[in-house]
Amino acid sequence: MRTNLLLAAAALSLGACGFQSIPQADNAVSAAWAEVQNQYQRRADLVPNLVETVKGAAAHEKDTLEAVVAARAKATSIQLTANDLTPENLKRFEEAQAGLKSALGRLLAVAEAYPQLKANDNFRDLQVQLEGTENRIATARRRYIDEVRKFNDLVTVPPTSWTNSLMYKKQPKAQFAATTPDAEKAPQVKFK
Repeated sequence: MRTNLLLAAAALSLGACGFQSIPQADNAVSAAWAEVQNQYQRRADLVPNLVETVKGAAAHEKDTLEAVVAARAKATSIQLTANDLTPENLKRFEEAQAGLKSALGRLLAVAEAYPQLKANDNFRDLQVQLEGTENRIATARRRYIDEVRKFNDLVTVPPTSWTNSLMYKKQPKAQFAATTPDAEKAPQVKFK
């Protein structure tokens, strides 16, 4: 009976000290990162169809189309696992994704000048899918941020950080940061 009580007390103390929660949180971060990558890949997969649709209606916009293709190639060339997410690697990944988003924005702006393209059902469907994907990316990033916060709390805040120091030696995970200069400042809107 006494042995059972000691085992139960040991199990409770190990569970409360991060013995299970640190690896579980690490797994949750990996899963959340996989979902972020999945949504970015979804966006990248839409690009070839969008480029082909625009190419048919706006063939002389070659520079814009080539910029989108190049940005997609750069964005998809950076493959990171959850274990590779250092602040530097995450910044590099985010810069490539921001480049693709910017190139797509320019492509969609060019498309506005072509009424036959805006009336094209395939183009409209792709545009809606792209907008939905941007929302999915934002949701996946938000979930990743939350999972990283939970993990970082476990590996940096006592008592679970003590277990981490003794057993796992996990480092805090990198978070997304604003990539737009002065993103923390409210934009100034002026009407003339």
